[in-house]
Amino acid sequence: MKKALVCATGIVCLLAVFAFAAEKPSARSTQSVLPKTATMNARGKVVEISEKAVRIERSIKGNAEVMEFALENPAADIAVNDFVKIDYTIKDGKLTASRVAKPKAEKNYRKNGSKQVKEKSAPVTK
Repeated sequence: MKKALVCATGIVCLLAVFAFAAEKPSARSTQSVLPKTATMNARGKVVEISEKAVRIERSIKGNAEVMEFALENPAADIAVNDFVKIDYTIKDGKLTASRVAKPKAEKNYRKNGSKQVKEKSAPVTK
């Protein structure tokens, strides 16, 4: 009798563990989770620019490639033949530029731009 009581208590405990471990249905949130889209970038020379689109030519491993981007916002201070960096995403199968900017100029650490060479004096001969 004692053995049957211990077995019954063990089974009840085991079933209780399964009941608490069961997944409870979570309430749906009112916000829908939007997948994050990858932002890519491209650098190149502007071939053509308008209010709604920009075309750049970029060189990859010696091959020239022309890319066309739809603009979210009009690009200010950008003209043809300017070197630009474009941050873009793919929306509805089109390349959409979120940011068009000229890259920062490289820093020139020398004031006059020429290489500084230490002059050596001529050897003294008698």
